[in-house]
Amino acid sequence: MDTRWLDNQQKAAWVRLAAVIELLPAALDSQLRRDAQLTHFDYFVLAMLSEAPARTLRMTALAEHTTATLARLSHVVQRLETRGLVERFPCPEDKRATNARLTEEGWKKVQEAAPGHVTTVRESVIDALSPEQVEQLAGIADAILHRLDPERARAAVYERYDEPG
Repeated sequence: MDTRWLDNQQKAAWVRLAAVIELLPAALDSQLRRDAQLTHFDYFVLAMLSEAPARTLRMTALAEHTTATLARLSHVVQRLETRGLVERFPCPEDKRATNARLTEEGWKKVQEAAPGHVTTVRESVIDALSPEQVEQLAGIADAILHRLDPERARAAVYERYDEPG
């Protein structure tokens, strides 16, 4: 098999993307831990529940919304449940399934954490780019996601904020 090596321009782009992949989660985690005593994934779980009808999702749906394995999600939800931010209960429509619901305390936590999180996202990513570059970033991310998720199994997660039309 012939390896298609990266040329210097491709290596430069790849190394920069790899650096972003490593540095951005640390920046998001750092701010959320400092200001809200949450990890970025904790916040993401709470945010997905906050956007759901009745602030409730089946655990399997929540795993899809957060692109997490059910095992990882269960561990995080258990930790959030211990803190009183989430509660789990049997799904009324399917007793084999479990639902997760954001508690009032969890809703308050999301509302308190959101402004700092958005500020960090803006300062770290969005404000570093021109409007055209933000559009290009969305296009680049779409191209990569189509390779990583060719069946579009997770498309609802990353396309939910797309403008209609």
